[in-house]
Parts: sequence; C-alpha cells; structure tokens
Amino acid sequence: MKPTRRIRIGEMLLEAGLLSAEQLEHALDEQRRSGRRLGRVLVDSGLIDELLLARMLAEQLGLRFVDLRTEPIDRRVAQRLPEQRARRHRALVLGESADGALRIGMADPTDLQGYDELARVLNSALEPNGVAESHLLAALDRVYQGADDLTDIARELKADLAPDASMLSQIAGRASDDSTPVARLLSGVFEDAVRARASDIHFEPESSRLTVRFRVDGALRTHTRFDAEIASALALRLKLISNLDISERRMPQDGRFEVSVRGTPVDMRISIMPSHWGESVVVRLLDAARNLLSIDAMGMPPHVERQVRHAIERPNGMVVVTGPTGSGKTTTLYGLLDELRNESRKLVTVEDPIEYRLKGVTQIQVHERIALTFARVLRSVLRHDPDVVMVGEMRDSETAEIGVRAAMTGHLVLSTLHTNSAIGTPARLADMGVPSYMLASSLQLVIAQRLVRRLCEMCRKPAAPTPQELAWLDSVIGAEHAARLTPRAAPGCPHCGQTGYHGRAAAYESLELSRALTDALARGDDEGFLVGAREQLAGRTLAHDAVRLVRDGITDLDEAMRVSALTAEDD
Repeated sequence: MKPTRRIRIGEMLLEAGLLSAEQLEHALDEQRRSGRRLGRVLVDSGLIDELLLARMLAEQLGLRFVDLRTEPIDRRVAQRLPEQRARRHRALVLGESADGALRIGMADPTDLQGYDELARVLNSALEPNGVAESHLLAALDRVYQGADDLTDIARELKADLAPDASMLSQIAGRASDDSTPVARLLSGVFEDAVRARASDIHFEPESSRLTVRFRVDGALRTHTRFDAEIASALALRLKLISNLDISERRMPQDGRFEVSVRGTPVDMRISIMPSHWGESVVVRLLDAARNLLSIDAMGMPPHVERQVRHAIERPNGMVVVTGPTGSGKTTTLYGLLDELRNESRKLVTVEDPIEYRLKGVTQIQVHERIALTFARVLRSVLRHDPDVVMVGEMRDSETAEIGVRAAMTGHLVLSTLHTNSAIGTPARLADMGVPSYMLASSLQLVIAQRLVRRLCEMCRKPAAPTPQELAWLDSVIGAEHAARLTPRAAPGCPHCGQTGYHGRAAAYESLELSRALTDALARGDDEGFLVGAREQLAGRTLAHDAVRLVRDGITDLDEAMRVSALTAEDD
C-alpha cells in the first residue's frame, strides 16, 4: 500500500494547535538554511516531541505506527534491505504481512520517491508503517551490527597470516594505516562497542579461539569469537596504536590512544597482560564527547546532596568518595569539580590516568615509571597556590598523609579510596598511617556509592518479590514498609537487547564528620566513633538507598540485594 499523498507537516501542527505561526516560520527559515527536513528541525529545536509527531503523521496517512523500542525484529528479514539503502531512506524491514507484502518502517512515510526505490530494491509489495526516526536509527544499529562482517575480515586476516607468521609486524601495518584487515577488524569492534554502550572490551585468547566480550551496564556479554591465530596480530596492532613496546610479550603494559567512531572522538585506555594462551587485552572506552554529570543529575537522595554541597562550599577540608573499582567514583569527582569551576578558583588534579579533559582545570598525569608519583606531584601542586586539589586515588600512606595535610592547610581536597562503606573509611586511612588527630582536623565528608543496573523503561512491570527478596526487604525497612512496596522487573525487549536493563544508576550513603565523630576520632575512641556513625546512618545506608531505587522503579530487588551484599562485611 503506497502512501497516496504528501502531508504538509507545518499545517498539520498548526491545525492541531501544537505550533504557532511564528514558530513555524522560524523553523521553515532554519529548514531552508540547513537543508534538513522540517520535521527534524522541529524535533531538534524542541518545538515538538518526536514520538508525537511520528504518531500524528502515521495517523494522517492512515498508516499503522510501530514503536521500534518494543517491536520484535527478525534480523534475517530486516537484512534483506542492504544497510546503505536502509540508512539512506531511513527505512527498516519489519517482517511480512498476512498478504505477503513486506512491512517496512519509514521515518518519513511521505517520501514517495524513497518508497518506489525501496519497492524496486526489495522486489516486493510494501506495507509502510510510521516510526520515530531516532528509534529507527537505534534499530538499524542493532540489526546491522558488524559481527558477521567482522568474521569475514577475520578470515581475510587469517589468510594473510597463514603463509608466513614472521611477517606479523607488516600485517599489523603502520599506526596511521587504517586499510589493513587487522585495522579494519579493530575498527569494527570499536564501532560495535560504542553502539552497544560498552564501557570495556575484553580480548581473551584461549587454546583454539579468541573471545571478544563487551561490558555493558556492568555485566560482561560475549560479542563474537575469532580463530586463535589472529590474536597476536590484534595485540600487536593495539600496541602499535598505543605507542607501546611491540617486542615485549612477557610483561604487562598499559597505554592510551584515541579513535573516531562515527565522527565522535573516543579515548581508549588499554591494558595488556601475558596469559597462558597469549596476551589478554582489556580496552576501556572513554567518550570524550560525553557531558559531565552535574550534582543535580547524579540522582543523590536529598540528604546526601545537601551534605555534598555543604562540604564543597567550605574553603578547606577533605571529601572522600569510596567504593570498589567500577562504582562510578571518578564520575562523581568530576561532577564535583565541574560544580566548583569558576574564574575565582584554581583547580588542580593529580590523576592516573586523566580520564576526561576539563577546561579551566590544571590536570597532571602521574608517571610511575619515571618516579612521578602521586606523592611527588602533590608536593609540587601545593606550591602552585591551588584552591581545590583532586587526587585521583589515595593509593599509599605518603599520598594519604600529604592529602590530609593539604586539607588542614587551607585547601579543599577531593579524592577516592577503596573501602566497602562510609564507616570504614577513617579506619582505612588510619591503617595507611594517617594519625587520628589529623583525620579529625581534615576529613569533612565520606560518600560511599555503588552502581546498579537500570530497569528498561520499555518493558519493566510490577513483579511480586520472592520469599528471599521479601526477607531481605524485611531486614532493611521492616515488614510493614516491605508489604507496601511494589517492586518491578523487566523481562527484556528489543530496546534493551533482551537483557531487561538499560543504563545504570547510583546508590549512595554519606557520613558527615560531626563534632561528636571528630572528637571520637581525635581521642582514638574507635567504639565511640562506630556508635555515632551508625546512629547517623540509621535508615540512610547504601541498602536503604538501593530500596529507594527499587521503590521508584529504577532498579529491581536483585540489583538492590547485590549492593547490600557488597557492604555487609563493613556494616
């Protein structure tokens, strides 16, 4: 069924009262200037909701509207339309209708010329459906993800390796040469990782294969597998573009490089480690274009946000963010730095590595190999008259003591530490050799955090808790409150890749060093400190905040219980 008429989108929105004549005129001017479609101009300028526009357009044309976030899509059927054509015409084959026609989603179903071209290429009758453009582009990424293409490139690379393995360095090519099979293979893996929102890529050599896994929303998933023979070429290429020693295969190496994925710069941190079957490689993706999270956008409970703002408004003292690796500590620190940035303050960071570049901040990279340690850099930093100092991580007693002294002498110090809970932080610093009286004079606030996976908003629904989950809820918030809680779960859908999760959120607890707590620290009264800290955190622990996220439908009980288990030992 071919669309029989064009719809004048501007007039349609005017008649519906969703757009004023003045707004339409401005949008038409922008359309003429930029060459973009009017609908895209209206959506990008925030004048109309994209989903509403797509629904209205389908209704006016008498077409069915399809929400691609929940619509199941058969990749084999969808791939009947070549990717280049699908992206050019903003179209996706959704399946077959009862009469044998191909159902096809179109971002612009008024494009009659595009419809005719698609019918010719597919050699079939078409049944057009309306879809939202951004949802279509995301679906195209899922349908045409490059696992199959990568396998073909891997075979080409293996064929190059077969005649003479001694030519490995030539096969890896020059760092600037992107045309070799190994360079194209890695480029495809990087692009797939960005599409999947992966934070890490794992290249894991085994006896007969090389497994590539992505970490998405904190969980590892297998992306593809290659023959083991190409593992050395991939590792060599990664060393080459990271400026690492390509001849060293017995010692671990760390490096960094930058790639452009679909026009977006992405910083890559690489760690290479020798294993039994070859070199194991982990690449961490750092999106250089990603916006920093503000304190408002971090999702802190109100009492934590109040304590954080109060602490960073002080001219001196120490704020410590604590949690295990991968709990979002660095993201929180950068958010605090962003809040503090202005022309009246000098901000200096000491990091290993520098993850995100901040304008107006002096950022210093630690280099352990040349003895440029955290402690050594920190001593020099304090002679540069900073107002705020961020220490990426307090790894040793010398760094911790210098940081504490800086907080005592008029500087605001932000840092991270590996402990399981806020209560355990002063004891950890004391174990590192920082005297209790210095902690009492400098430590202002400890923020402990964990990341939980967000439930997919498209498929989440109410779910009855299991007996085990109900027992856990009883232990945290009591039976009466647990009985009134309606948790949710998500079975999985196309939008979340059938995982049930999409993105992550943080659970927090914060311990403010009150007069009573600092007095206990100064006296070395560990028991008194623990009693006072537990009283302050009563009903405000990480487990309680995880329950808040469950109550708000952000995560499920399984994730909340996992967070609670991570802090049980310290609590």
